[in-house]
Amino acid sequence: MKQWIERFYEEKIFSYLKENKVIILHGARRTGKTSLLEKISENLNEKYFWGNCDDINLREILQSEDLNKIKSFFSEYKTIILDEAQRVKNIGLALKILVDNIKGIKIIASGSSSFKLLSNVGEPLTGRSIHLTLFPISILELKKQFGPFFIIENLEDFLIYGTYPEILTVNNQSDKKEYLINLRNSYLLKDILELENIRNSDKIFDLLRLIAFQIGKEVSLNELSSNLNLSKQTVARYLDLLEKSHIIKKVRGFSRNLRKEITKTSRYYFIDNGIRNAIIMNFNYLKNRNDQGMLWENFLFTERVKKLTYQRIFSNIYFWRTHDKKEIDFVEEREGKLYGFEFKWGKRKTKPPKLWFETYKEAEFEEITKDNFLEFLT
Repeated sequence: MKQWIERFYEEKIFSYLKENKVIILHGARRTGKTSLLEKISENLNEKYFWGNCDDINLREILQSEDLNKIKSFFSEYKTIILDEAQRVKNIGLALKILVDNIKGIKIIASGSSSFKLLSNVGEPLTGRSIHLTLFPISILELKKQFGPFFIIENLEDFLIYGTYPEILTVNNQSDKKEYLINLRNSYLLKDILELENIRNSDKIFDLLRLIAFQIGKEVSLNELSSNLNLSKQTVARYLDLLEKSHIIKKVRGFSRNLRKEITKTSRYYFIDNGIRNAIIMNFNYLKNRNDQGMLWENFLFTERVKKLTYQRIFSNIYFWRTHDKKEIDFVEEREGKLYGFEFKWGKRKTKPPKLWFETYKEAEFEEITKDNFLEFLT
């Protein structure tokens, strides 16, 4: 499949593009942020500036903090698009000067290092920005362009190789493996190693391997600390950095009424199945694996998060588990109501926990299987 896959924000972003506001487009490396910006610029019906902040001249202007210099360079444009914006020192202040002093200006800023970009735009742009996350390609996007049969036909590939844009452009499985291994080795930890001056990347990869084998299970910081021979505080810091780099996502246990509900541990999921499998170096077919349930749960979790994020369905997400092992994989809390979802790869039916309905009388429950997952994700 060599054709362009239309991204969710390709048209939607124009509804967020407001005068004297900044859109911060962030997400994991290699998810297609630059390609998306190029597509967006093609659809602008006004004079715009496109700049890559790798350009030292552009950086010097933005870093100057000289109002007259900045205004003279940018004032004739209606829209400004800045790629690799994290390369600009104090980029948040530069963007603040632009939106505060050029009437009607609209700005989109993005960069390969989302971690560095977000750490530099927070306070200066308070009330002046909207943040949009770009994930690897979603089932939501694929279904719109190719239809439901394409999803069903390629489901095993998505579970094994994930949905990074370049993964979907090649049909050769060896090329997919090579791409994911290169992504793992070259880009995955780049932000963390550069920004935090962490030299022991082996420990972080070991941590990711331990997480990869605990999909859908509570993760104990004490256990991770012991296995890695690292302090509990260091493990917690690494996990936080991995989440901020859009590699994994943490979910807490839900509790409102019962003392027996588990809340002090968390679960972790990978933002992409292909990355998870590259971490453990397992690209075997599903029939030759014993972790189909983990792959299915990680896939459904991540794709649901993409849907909620893109469609701006504001929900708190949790898992639910009691000390006597009653559990629900995925819980959404929105508008005061609870929705429980259990993810099942096999055909065996699951009864909803009686305690769930006894405790939360207005709650709902649904089992998500291969028969109904498309509705859940799209």
